[in-house]
Amino acid sequence: MHEEQSDHHPALIELRRKLNGGLARARLDKTQLATRAQLGRTTVSEAFGADGRVPSEKTVAALARALKLPMQELLELQRTAAASDAQTGPGPGRPISEWEPHALEIHPAGPASAGPGYGSPEQRALPGYVPRPHDRILAQAVREAGEGHSRMLVLVGTSSTGKTRACWEAVQALAEKGWRLWHPFDPTRAEAALDDLHRVRPRTVIWLNEAQHYFGDPRAGERIAAAVHGLLVQPERGPVLALGTLWPEYAAQYAALPTPDGPDPHSRVRELLTGRTLTVPEAFDPPALAAANGLAEAGDHLLADALNRASADGRLTQDLAGAPELLQRYQSGTPAAKAVLEAAMDARRLDVGLHLPQAFLTDAALDYLSDIDHDQLTDDWAEAAFAELAHLVHGKQAPLRRVNPRPQRRLPGAPPLAALPQPTAGPVFRLADYLEQHGRATRRRLCPPASLWQAAYTHLTDVDDLLNLAEAARFRYRNQWALHLRNQAHTRGPKLAEQAESPSSIVMAPENEGPGELSTDEMKEIEGLISQVVDTAETRAFRLAQEHQRAGDLEAADLLLAQAADGGHPEALFSLARRREATGNDSAAEALYQRAVRAGYTVALVALGWIHESSGDLVTAEAHYQRASDAGIPDGRLNLARMREQAGDRNAAEALAQEAADAGDTSVLTALARIREQAGDTETADALAVQAAEAGNTSALIAVARMREASGNQDTAEILYRRVANYGGLWDFLQERWPHGLNPDGTPTQPWV
Repeated sequence: MHEEQSDHHPALIELRRKLNGGLARARLDKTQLATRAQLGRTTVSEAFGADGRVPSEKTVAALARALKLPMQELLELQRTAAASDAQTGPGPGRPISEWEPHALEIHPAGPASAGPGYGSPEQRALPGYVPRPHDRILAQAVREAGEGHSRMLVLVGTSSTGKTRACWEAVQALAEKGWRLWHPFDPTRAEAALDDLHRVRPRTVIWLNEAQHYFGDPRAGERIAAAVHGLLVQPERGPVLALGTLWPEYAAQYAALPTPDGPDPHSRVRELLTGRTLTVPEAFDPPALAAANGLAEAGDHLLADALNRASADGRLTQDLAGAPELLQRYQSGTPAAKAVLEAAMDARRLDVGLHLPQAFLTDAALDYLSDIDHDQLTDDWAEAAFAELAHLVHGKQAPLRRVNPRPQRRLPGAPPLAALPQPTAGPVFRLADYLEQHGRATRRRLCPPASLWQAAYTHLTDVDDLLNLAEAARFRYRNQWALHLRNQAHTRGPKLAEQAESPSSIVMAPENEGPGELSTDEMKEIEGLISQVVDTAETRAFRLAQEHQRAGDLEAADLLLAQAADGGHPEALFSLARRREATGNDSAAEALYQRAVRAGYTVALVALGWIHESSGDLVTAEAHYQRASDAGIPDGRLNLARMREQAGDRNAAEALAQEAADAGDTSVLTALARIREQAGDTETADALAVQAAEAGNTSALIAVARMREASGNQDTAEILYRRVANYGGLWDFLQERWPHGLNPDGTPTQPWV
């Protein structure tokens, strides 16, 4: 960390002459001296060496005591040599342009790619930087330093709020002017700073990241603060720029005034930091989020991923900093902790709610363990696993954290509802958003084990959770569990379960459907429920619009939708746009769809694509479908593949189908199989249908089989139907044959069609 320089200063020569004389008289070697002086062997060797480095005051004092030499005389020689050293040579540090940002303790963002140096921070790209209000003040301090005025600024904020990254971005303006950067950290931060602050030359950035390690040192903190203060107030030693970061609790500790007659351990630190701190907010404000969205749309995948998870609360930097460590915790956790996490991942990807009961996760995790790991479980395994997963990483995130659900609110006078779901007994936990996303991507083709379905049946009380899992079980041909979970949903809340049978049918139903079977009293009861369980006026208006639409009161539904849309409710904007499109008002529909997209409802991109495709603007339509596909919207990929197919680019269409299948969506394979069958390309249609079936979706095989059957090719159709059965698609096969439905026991409601 020290640069070599000439060893010709008389004071340094005299200091070393006296040290060597004392060593000879004491008849010690340097190893013995190091032991007696309680110094490191390297430190002693450097003090006697001829490399030009001036030993620190601490080292000289320890050597003087060990060799019984006049301490004050040696310290005076050391100070004289150090003062001369500070005026010659480049000083500590190196040019800013030579630093790698992660070496300055900027948290890596996102997982590293496999390859050479896998896992090392240097392999990870930094996400795009979004300036925020505190960056303007920081930039002003940097400008003033560049103009010749010594400055100091310490950024104060909680973990992973972007403090260190802000400092790094700010000093780039000084890199262009040839400034150096010094990061004291070896052998310890406090020792390095104390040893070499006197050697800092003008045009140097002093990098005091995690400044509590410097100012909070019980022996050196006050001396470091005094040395930094001396640098700032001595014009002949500047300009210099001292940048640091602190957590709020440390800043408050250093700023606290002492009690009367009490000690004042941080007086010099308090004086130094007064007027030199700058608060960094925990969350991005709306303008910063908009700027981050712009970078994401321009191709910044790290920011795009973070926005998908954290745009609601604006904690983007915490998400980016915590993601790599969350993944490492999952991959290197104990078998029991990993099993609990995988059960939580599967529950969330199958649309169980955010708050997962501890009892459910404990029972669900058992079948995720191997026989060997299961046999080694101790009586307290669950307690240990949940404690392991509660440990925080950067950004105050934990792989699985306990949460306290907010109580349900009721407006005064709202009628009580017997069907209101009961709160879950016992602790509930929430899976980290990053691990949820990781689970959706990596576990999409895995079917959960029996313990998850059993635990859901035993412990879950929310009707929507049970119905969602019932549908997930049916899709995976776990038909007995599908039946039991659906029955359990009706047991938990018959009215709510009935309303939840088709949650999307309310908004998406055609407007010419007749009124539902809801009485006036039932509508009032539903309005009371909505008043209790939603927080915002826009959400309440949207929910009421759904119920009025279902009841057939389209005029009231339209007014409520408009009210919710005016407040920016994404789903209301989308639903109102569908209404405008249905009446032929495409321009109004397009404007509403655009607003829905800006509000984060990316499904609207597909509707925008269809409007432009219908009008013949294929270029714009394809652009909208592409954005929807990039956002993971199945219909975006489906329409994009269809357009590629219609344009004759079969390879591109198949590539999109494969990309969708890799992401767990086989609908594009199914659509292409139908298109190829209609075009007479039976061989490719078969291959695509089989590929979809291997991925767990037999609907493509059934569709091709029905087309063969309709064309009179009964033999081939029968072969394909047998393939459906072999792939486990009995449920889908029966539904195709008995379109009027099946009884709960699996028998058809009407004879064979």
